[in-house]
Amino acid sequence: MEIKDTLNLLKTDFPMRAGLPNKEPERQKEWEEADIYNKRQELNKDKPSFVLHDGPPYANGNIHIGHALNKISKDIIVRYKSMSGYRSPYVPGWDTHGLPIEQALTNTGVDRKSMSVVEFRKLCEDYAWEQVEKQRTDFKRLGVTGEWDNPYVTLTKDYEAEQIRVFGKMAEKDYIYRGLKPIYWSPSSESALAEAEIEYHDVRSPNIYVAFTVKDGNDLLDNDTSFIIWTTTPWTLPANLAIAVKPDTNYAVLEADGRKFVVASKLAEEVAETLEWSDVTLIKEVAGKDLEGITAQHPFYDRESLLILGDHVTLEDGTGLVHTAPGHGEDDFIVCQKYQLPVLSPVDERGCFTDEAPGLEGQFYDKANKQITEWLEENDALLKLDFFTHSYPHDWRTKKPVIFRATPQWFASINNFRDDILDAVQKVDWLQPWGMQRIYNMVRDRGDWVISRQRAWGVPLPIFYAENGDAIITPETTEHVAQLFEEHGSNIWFEKEPAELLPEGFTHPSSPNGVFTKETDIMDVWFDSGSSHHAVLRKRENLTFPADLYLEGSDQYRGWFNSSITTSVAINGVSPYKAVLSQGMVLDGKGKKMSKSIGNVIDPNKVIKQMGADLIRLWVSSVDTQADVKVSMDILKQVSEIYRKIRNTIRFLIQNTEDFDFKADGIAYEDLRPVDQYLMNRLNQTVKNVVDGYERYDFSDIFKEINQFCTVDVSNFYANFSKDVLYIDAPDAYSRRAMQTVFYHIIRDLTKLLTPILPHSAEEMWTYLQEEEDFVQLSEFPEVQSFSNEEEVLENWSAFMTFRDKVLKANEVARENKVIGKDFEAKTTVYASDDIRSLLDTLDSDIRQILIASEFIVKSLDEKPEGDESILDFDGVAIKVERMPGEVCTRCRITSEETVALNEDEQLCPRCHSICEEHYPEVLNS
Repeated sequence: MEIKDTLNLLKTDFPMRAGLPNKEPERQKEWEEADIYNKRQELNKDKPSFVLHDGPPYANGNIHIGHALNKISKDIIVRYKSMSGYRSPYVPGWDTHGLPIEQALTNTGVDRKSMSVVEFRKLCEDYAWEQVEKQRTDFKRLGVTGEWDNPYVTLTKDYEAEQIRVFGKMAEKDYIYRGLKPIYWSPSSESALAEAEIEYHDVRSPNIYVAFTVKDGNDLLDNDTSFIIWTTTPWTLPANLAIAVKPDTNYAVLEADGRKFVVASKLAEEVAETLEWSDVTLIKEVAGKDLEGITAQHPFYDRESLLILGDHVTLEDGTGLVHTAPGHGEDDFIVCQKYQLPVLSPVDERGCFTDEAPGLEGQFYDKANKQITEWLEENDALLKLDFFTHSYPHDWRTKKPVIFRATPQWFASINNFRDDILDAVQKVDWLQPWGMQRIYNMVRDRGDWVISRQRAWGVPLPIFYAENGDAIITPETTEHVAQLFEEHGSNIWFEKEPAELLPEGFTHPSSPNGVFTKETDIMDVWFDSGSSHHAVLRKRENLTFPADLYLEGSDQYRGWFNSSITTSVAINGVSPYKAVLSQGMVLDGKGKKMSKSIGNVIDPNKVIKQMGADLIRLWVSSVDTQADVKVSMDILKQVSEIYRKIRNTIRFLIQNTEDFDFKADGIAYEDLRPVDQYLMNRLNQTVKNVVDGYERYDFSDIFKEINQFCTVDVSNFYANFSKDVLYIDAPDAYSRRAMQTVFYHIIRDLTKLLTPILPHSAEEMWTYLQEEEDFVQLSEFPEVQSFSNEEEVLENWSAFMTFRDKVLKANEVARENKVIGKDFEAKTTVYASDDIRSLLDTLDSDIRQILIASEFIVKSLDEKPEGDESILDFDGVAIKVERMPGEVCTRCRITSEETVALNEDEQLCPRCHSICEEHYPEVLNS
């Protein structure tokens, strides 16, 4: 037997290389075959519920990195709750209606106009299911657990039926009405848009000042006077019917360059400068309220523009006289209603002028700006034209500009229950406090919700019309439609005649001949997803209402968060969520928005093939998702280094417990050595802090805490000196079993703590433990312990770690000066204050071994020799590091002056000689 055979050099099958891309699919197959998700639900069936309701991603294409951030974040929370005393089912969902799917089909060559609505809708449905399956596969590959075989999908019969019932309940409360008013209209989508579907981009627009000549000045103004208006939308001038003035301000009648003009007195100087007038004279001032009823001549059409009073008129810019087109602006519409002016909107669904705008028929609205400005110039009405860049509303799907256009639409009257929504908002726990103010302001300031869309692919509005045009929405008709959808799906609305969709024998006084028609518009897709609280939370037995948590990107304050609380308050009187957590957007490594055209997109599926899903999951845990987060391949490689350090730390622990039976060999906390108790307390602190991070949904704190514990407490400290115990001491030595006990606790607790974040890796680690559960996912989270001497242990060892830092610094200097090579070559003499000597005595530990020195001597600070430049001075202690004289022990590599020679080449220190004498005598006798 050779000396090296006496060392406890254990081996492990736990590989250094994770091989995640190949192993993860095998692990997921194992989970599926073992039905882990349902087993976890069964274990939790009698526990309190925690329901995270999934906001439905749109079913169109493979997932992107933002999807991964969102779904992994949810999965981390659900897995944590499931292992922490809660019944936490997870039902994934998909949003499947709307324009993008119609566009996707068109892009594949489908000719929408060559087929019936039903045929087109069936193609949309097939396409949507393909996308759902594609994304389901992607999400499952990320390791996300849930009811993947039973998700909620907004196109299913049961969901559509419940959506109709939500609509019906709102209609019963008179929250649904039809009206003609300007709304956001997308010519590129040929449909109305809700505020939630608007985003803003910079555009270059004309900036014009236009003169409207007085036609009837009511003895207040001469007919050769002109009102000046300012607008950035010349294309709306064909719809001008009025000029609004501010009633409580004065207006100046000016003579400038031979003409007479009217502008707000407070803006006169600014207007004169803008229009570059050289000679300006004030003729008189008139009160705004006195201008009411005066008429002006439209600058290029043969009709009048009425001077009206408007509280919306401001003096921040322009001229104080507002060009008013009731068919193209909300404020314009409202103020013109008071004067019973018609709603003129001479632009069709494609954004082209109709014959209500003579001379412009068929022209796209934006292209007509040039013609309109030429007319103004010909009529001497164009006072100034230039261009400027400003922020303008765009369709968030097509990314093209929208317009305000008055069309008959169906609305949800937010005004009727706005205060109820605001009250509900204030009762929600907004985990980012600014989130409450953001959605509160949105609800407070929003207009009525346009819920109708002029598209084919969506849930039809269940509305019938009588012979005289009256809309028919009754509880009876709505419930009947819901039942039809429940049985046949919403396509039946387009397959059947109105009479076949109405209850049998239905009559209505406005249809004496029994003739009815049906609405052809569909519902806003936000009404679809916003109904999920009713269609999913209330209808699934394993879920609860309200949900405990909604978690989505910060764009959903205007989207799903908003539509959900609106519909829920409307029909339930309460918010559908108790708490809301929002996340920032994902940007590239330089902080730029990701774009395929730029080439800075990170494809999660490619990352998985290269690095594994657990690496993406660890990245998710590493970032502060409250703000926008960055990701790049370089960032992911940095995260992979952290993963490697954590994995190798745990591998070392596993390897050195291969001959350890926790039940038979484990040592109780009270019987552990002081240094082992210190590590148990640091592990306990880590458990406490990590659990707190999970409770706060602060994954980045968890990431930092576990990384800190593995790197500083385990690798750099405890595991670093453990080799002198684990390899050298006898196999059953108390000191060795004590350290192995701590190792086992660390492996077990870290594996559980990491499971929500790294489920694949954690399951691999779990197979090397001696626990009852076959899968770590079926275990419970570690509980925070209460050690009787916790405060004392942490205080003493924290002071020791400060002392150790000074010794390590002294070793570093000695290395630089070529005094020693490795730490165990050192003979360390410490000249310490009484406090430090007392501390070292209190620790009752082998300080030499912990500091990995060959000899460690403690002397009084008073004994420090004068003039020895090799001594380093610190606060309260001076340290001298020199090379230990003697021979190097062949077995433990410690230098000793008392070695026992075995032969010419080998010798043992007294400690190793004693161990071999008792356990390996054949080595001494060979």
